[in-house]
Amino acid sequence: MLLPLLLIAQDAAAAAPAAEPSRYTQCMDMATSDPASGITNAAAWRIDGGGMLARQCLGVAYANLQRWPSAAAAFEEAARDAATAKDPRAANYWQQAGNAWLAAGEAAKARADLDAALATETLNGLALGEAHLDRARVLVALNELETARGDLDRAIAEAPADPLAWLLSATLARRQNDLPRARKDIAEALRRSSDDAAVQLEAGNIAAASSDEAGARTAWSRAIELAPGSPTATAARTALAQFGATEK
Repeated sequence: MLLPLLLIAQDAAAAAPAAEPSRYTQCMDMATSDPASGITNAAAWRIDGGGMLARQCLGVAYANLQRWPSAAAAFEEAARDAATAKDPRAANYWQQAGNAWLAAGEAAKARADLDAALATETLNGLALGEAHLDRARVLVALNELETARGDLDRAIAEAPADPLAWLLSATLARRQNDLPRARKDIAEALRRSSDDAAVQLEAGNIAAASSDEAGARTAWSRAIELAPGSPTATAARTALAQFGATEK
């Protein structure tokens, strides 16, 4: 669940107003440092007329407690408030809601909210790329791989510095048996984030699919070294076992 939470935190920063009222800053600080109290605080501010900012803050507090459906509902309310006010932050709030639904395992609901974010046509550059990346993750979860490819290509075009876009593109290419594309995209992910165990795991998967045993061993061993106690390391050890050897 860490990735969706990270994305929600990033989106929250992007959705913040240029000149935040002091209560917004205080609310967001509490939603992050003490989310249980943050829920109470944000709910009180909402009653006091905090509007979309209070609802967004409430969503962040719920997200930090991994109460994903509640977080999604709060972000959706913030998005509707922003849309009514013709505030461009509506797109960010829809995107946050989509990430929360994805974390909750509700891919169809996540897709609807991410569709709404993109339909505003107010996102551009990095923000637009991240929204397409988020929707690609949802489409993969829904097993709509061909449609996901279009979103990933757009994500790479708009946010080429994001290693996650290259990683997910490489993974999708491998799943679609497009190994030349997979090798190309994982090389880009490695160039940007070679110290990420997930990137090394996928590099090993692609090397193995390409009959490069030495490359697969090296990448999987590096994944274990980078995150020895993680699920990623467990997957790498399992993968290494196919070659008759495991790493501790």
